[in-house]
Amino acid sequence: MAMKELKKSSVIRLNIGGNKFCTSVDTLTQREPNSMLAAMFSGRHNIACEEDCEKGYVFIDRDGTHFRHILNWLRDATVPLLEERCKYSELLREAEYFQLVGLTEEIHAFLNKEDDQIAKLDADLTRRDIINFILSNATIMKFRGFNLSGLDLSKLDLTKIDFSYACLRNVCFSGCDLTRVKFKYVDAEGAIFNNATLTNSEFVGANLRDASFVDAKLSFAEVDSACLVNCSFLRAILDNAQLYNSDLTNANFRDANLIGSYVQDVNLQHLVGANLGVVTAYPDEIR
Repeated sequence: MAMKELKKSSVIRLNIGGNKFCTSVDTLTQREPNSMLAAMFSGRHNIACEEDCEKGYVFIDRDGTHFRHILNWLRDATVPLLEERCKYSELLREAEYFQLVGLTEEIHAFLNKEDDQIAKLDADLTRRDIINFILSNATIMKFRGFNLSGLDLSKLDLTKIDFSYACLRNVCFSGCDLTRVKFKYVDAEGAIFNNATLTNSEFVGANLRDASFVDAKLSFAEVDSACLVNCSFLRAILDNAQLYNSDLTNANFRDANLIGSYVQDVNLQHLVGANLGVVTAYPDEIR
């Protein structure tokens, strides 16, 4: 299929794992212009159609169960109401595969909404409290062991703060400057670090299950013995980061930069799709 000949209104036929869909170039390229689908149908590439099956369909080898929700997001920016919470996890995996950052963030927000409402009732501080601490110009700021679950701390300068042992579940750190911040042994399950600067940050022993680090900068970060199950590091920068003994099960490192990073006791299959460059590994201890 010569994509350069297609107009925005051109009909596109997709076969997603055996499920057939029809949509337009405009739908696939406008709402999420940096996504994989937008790149495929941008006109810069020729896309092969099926030869042995029904002609005219572009085949993508993914589970098509939730692809209609993907299209509805691209059309109307709507997140579906699904009967089971686990279905959102399945949809999230597809959104991450297609690099739909907007949908990924909305699903995280949706999943965390009820938990946030409960957590905020028990949080020790508010966003305003944190800002007041920052404005006080204190030499050293420590929130060790505090419960800050569910807070929106996005876009704040939190450099050099010590959050060790804190409960940071579902906290939004998007766009924050977290340079040299200590997250030792925190419970940050479901936290959002998208577009955050985490250079020289410490995550030793941290629980980061389901956390999102899309486009985050983790150069020289120390991520030792951490739980990174289901984490998304899409397009993240982890050059010279330390990933010793961390659980990377189902973590997404698609288009991430791990050049010069150090891995030990890590299954390298979990790093598929990442730009590894020169990675220092310890073969005897790699599973």
